[in-house]
Amino acid sequence: MNIDSKNVEQIVKQVLKEMGGAAPAKAAGGPIPSKSRAAMLTALEHYDIKEFPIPELGDDDILVKVEGCGVCGTDAHEFKRDPFGLIPVVLGHEGTGEIVKMGKNVKKDSAGKPLNIGDKVVTCMIFRDNPDITMFDLNKQNVGGADVYGLLPDDDIHLNGWFADYMVIRGGSSVFNVSDLGLEERILIEPCAVLIHAVERAKTTGILRFNSRVVVQGCGPIGLICIAILRTMGVENIVAVDGEEKRLSFAKEMGATGTVNFKDHKGIEALAGAVKDAFGGYEADFAFQCTGSPVAHSNIYKFIRSGGGLCELGFFINGGDATINPHFDICAKEITTVGSWVYTLRDYATTFDFLKRAKGIGLPMHKLITHKFPLSQINEAHVTNLKMEGLKIAIINE
Repeated sequence: MNIDSKNVEQIVKQVLKEMGGAAPAKAAGGPIPSKSRAAMLTALEHYDIKEFPIPELGDDDILVKVEGCGVCGTDAHEFKRDPFGLIPVVLGHEGTGEIVKMGKNVKKDSAGKPLNIGDKVVTCMIFRDNPDITMFDLNKQNVGGADVYGLLPDDDIHLNGWFADYMVIRGGSSVFNVSDLGLEERILIEPCAVLIHAVERAKTTGILRFNSRVVVQGCGPIGLICIAILRTMGVENIVAVDGEEKRLSFAKEMGATGTVNFKDHKGIEALAGAVKDAFGGYEADFAFQCTGSPVAHSNIYKFIRSGGGLCELGFFINGGDATINPHFDICAKEITTVGSWVYTLRDYATTFDFLKRAKGIGLPMHKLITHKFPLSQINEAHVTNLKMEGLKIAIINE
């Protein structure tokens, strides 16, 4: 009998079946090390590169070789102040990598797409503590009600975040096959999902339309992605507001038709007048507030017309109180306001289509990643992020 490798594999599976045992986990052809490096935040503003054993996989688990991960504002807050009380912790939730090993029960991703060794994946929510969250439960609950890799308390597995060489995706987690997207696009999926959710929230007001005049305040990665999403939707009259000319210039590359540098205008009345001038003498129909500044929140009402709309998404953590005049800012203008925080599982899947569309119309999404660091320089990467020397900072594994 001609026995090749496939025949051997089938014989082993048959013998195990007859013995009542389980088929072994599927693994990649190349060797998988016994240990993985991980960048563990062990004190404020300090990571240590540690090595942890790669555990045996359960039947529903996946082992991913990490290719890269973006540094999020949430990572910066944790690095600087540990507001979630997670130290010691392996952070990183904007990550992606290649499947190198899978438990025998793993067949498809959270959208029903087949999963195989070598596929590129990203994660979103961990369902195990909240089975009510499902792929098709559109806006019932955002990710704030579930666990996320990169923001998990340390445990005996340790490989819980994307700032590592390998990460273990456990059964009950969401996982998506994104092999049709490049590395830089995959690293941007998580922050882009934040803006997909925000725009979907804005659409519920019934005010945001193709011909709307839209102002986007704040041109960091969040604001720039917001502009790109609006542009892919066909919104063409977009004014960006920021205090840095480099970011305002990039806003135009992402689809803004006008820009206003708030540093050039003294006082809110002058700034509001500049925004109005940028729209040809009209106030905005809709506004997106993308900064964590209470002053910026107070100001943005002055940019919006009577009957207009506002989506506030800049405050991912408590950034302090803002001062507004409820009569003049909300009631008299009858402004419709929605808040937005992170995303739903459905928004995550929508993001994949947005990234393809953005590429199709020539938006330079890849240019959002301005700095790349190896895992060994993760402390330097976070310092660069805190200094706001670039836009999106990424850790790229060799």
